[in-house]
Amino acid sequence: MRIKSSATAPKTIAVTAAEVRPSPSAPARRGTLLALLGVVTFSLTFPSTAWGLESFGPWTLVALRGLLAAAAAGGFLLAGRVRVPAREHWAGLAVVAGGVVVGFPLLTTLALRTSTTSHAAVVVGLLPLTTAVFSSLRTGTRPPRAFWAAAVAGAAVVIAFTVAQSGGALSAGDLFLFGALLVCAAGYTEGGRLAKVMPGWQVTGWALILTLPLNLAGAAVALAYEPVHLNTHGVVGLVWVSAVSTFLGLYVWYRGMAEIGVARASQLQLAQPLLTLFWSFFLLGEEIAAAAPVAAVAVLVCIALTQRAVRTRA
Repeated sequence: MRIKSSATAPKTIAVTAAEVRPSPSAPARRGTLLALLGVVTFSLTFPSTAWGLESFGPWTLVALRGLLAAAAAGGFLLAGRVRVPAREHWAGLAVVAGGVVVGFPLLTTLALRTSTTSHAAVVVGLLPLTTAVFSSLRTGTRPPRAFWAAAVAGAAVVIAFTVAQSGGALSAGDLFLFGALLVCAAGYTEGGRLAKVMPGWQVTGWALILTLPLNLAGAAVALAYEPVHLNTHGVVGLVWVSAVSTFLGLYVWYRGMAEIGVARASQLQLAQPLLTLFWSFFLLGEEIAAAAPVAAVAVLVCIALTQRAVRTRA
């Protein structure tokens, strides 16, 4: 008598690499979303600074902004028991601190004493192109010609729109704005490079800690000479520029740049001036030109072309 086994014969299940590995486009999508979130937070920086100036002098606002952001960053660094960065990273962190934590906030705050937020948005329109140039010089990357053509076109659209909206007049704060443009582009480039070797929030955190002594001294001196008139706008503006623009916004921005590249992420900022104009209208009551929708569509087209050019080269 023969005994037959009722056991089911084993089957081989073929698993393709695509089913095991995540889609190669997933990091790019995540990086793009993080960079866009950073752009949205940055778009509120100028209106929030204008609010902050209702309560604080420019030097006081910048110093308190750095102190509060450093306190938040220090708390996260301590909670995470993060090790002190290696010696070779401190020079890059100093560039981030000088450009993004101190230089850009100080110069734009001084500019906003005489310029409207819509006029100040010119500097943000030029920032993506300047950051791409700094990144190319610093890292040796060479984006394709289509990238540069779309980037220049997008910057030209933003500049033409914002200058036309301000009546074509140059304010006294333009020198501050152009200086802010240069130091911020350098800080973005170096921060994006460092975000590849350490988390983006640590890049921001250590840069803030590096400026802590300077901001402490600056706050002490500024508070002695600049009067403070607290109101709701002033407090909200200070909290936003310190906790969000200077810390959380830079965290997601640098993390996004680490995943999609400095040049590609910088072009997403072409939308930032138009977002700033939107917030300026609803939060500050500034008038917005009727050409805003046309400029918005043109800028979005330029952004799409820069992204396509980089993906094609890759």
